[in-house]
Amino acid sequence: MRTTIDKILERLLIVIISVMLIAVIWQVVSRYLLGAPSTLTDEIASFSLIWLGLFGAAYATGKEIHLAIDLIPAKTIQKSPALFSGIVTISVIVFAFFVMVVGGARLCWVTYTLDQRSAALEVPLAFIYSAVPVSGLLIVYYSLDIFLKNSKLAK
Repeated sequence: MRTTIDKILERLLIVIISVMLIAVIWQVVSRYLLGAPSTLTDEIASFSLIWLGLFGAAYATGKEIHLAIDLIPAKTIQKSPALFSGIVTISVIVFAFFVMVVGGARLCWVTYTLDQRSAALEVPLAFIYSAVPVSGLLIVYYSLDIFLKNSKLAK
């Protein structure tokens, strides 16, 4: 199942970055060559960047290449790497679940009930913001999978 999710996420990221690239190129062409800037491409590029960042973070979590900040000295971590790895993974799960999944779902619900739409595209913002809880679920899934895998290795 994980390989299927990885492949879907990889293809999604390729599509998102392609859409963003085309939108930015068209924005430059329409502004400087045609003299009539497109109003839609700015929002398309912005929303694509948001989705790329969120789904890219989920993909990076799954590949275990996400950004980490070392606050604890390396000597301390070397004494019990499994413990600290578990603490980091559980922290990521808690953050992704409560902030991204729960908070993102609430954000989607509020924007849906208020029927908020983007200015140029008139797309419901709940659809745009849905990337937050979905990517949060992916991060939770990947983190749980990594945690379980590391727990089995530690035994």
